[in-house]
Amino acid sequence: MHKFAISDIHGCRKTFLALLDKIAFSKSDQLFLLGDYVDRGPDSKGVLDVIFDLQKNGYTLRCLRGNHEAILLRSMYDLTGLDNWLQTDGKMTMDSFGVESAGDIPERYLEFLRELDYYFEVDGYILVHAGLNFNLFDPLEDQRDLLVIRRWYPHVRYDWLGERIILHGHTPIPFYDIENQLVNLDGNRYLDLDAGCVFVPPRHTDRDGLGHLCAFDMTNRRLTFQANVE
Repeated sequence: MHKFAISDIHGCRKTFLALLDKIAFSKSDQLFLLGDYVDRGPDSKGVLDVIFDLQKNGYTLRCLRGNHEAILLRSMYDLTGLDNWLQTDGKMTMDSFGVESAGDIPERYLEFLRELDYYFEVDGYILVHAGLNFNLFDPLEDQRDLLVIRRWYPHVRYDWLGERIILHGHTPIPFYDIENQLVNLDGNRYLDLDAGCVFVPPRHTDRDGLGHLCAFDMTNRRLTFQANVE
């Protein structure tokens, strides 16, 4: 049995399926998804459908909330400051469902998003979407920070973290930086799994090393990358 973690799929259904095939994901494995299934990519609905189909067919998945799921849910009752999102990332998601607003998305999908967890602790790993605020007495306490925090590496409190390792996404970095983080994993005790799947040419030409979806084999400490195939 293997435990895999993947983050920031962002509507890239075909790339997600290609990565699952590359890691030979099976019913004896466990898959942990670290959030941001929706927005930016072409098929947010399709990504959620893949998750539903896998669960229906007996695969083991545990799913976290990302900041983009939080934005989508927030848009149902408050669009303050979200006008740009609705015209860009949010529009991509609405188009994949064929609706005009999040409130028109079928309840099955909204219920799934509402029930998403904020973090998991599994086999010596802390899994979270964005990271931890180590200025807090309990870095797992503030749910907003778990979804949106960046630039937190210099503040890690290793007395609190102990032997645990933090797996996260949210901040896209080149695949070779992820590989370097893995080399230094025992010292740093954090690993960013967001290889910027949606950041591909021609829309993004200044993002060298991005445009990949990343899977981390938590059991064997191995990385697998899949280039965007959307």
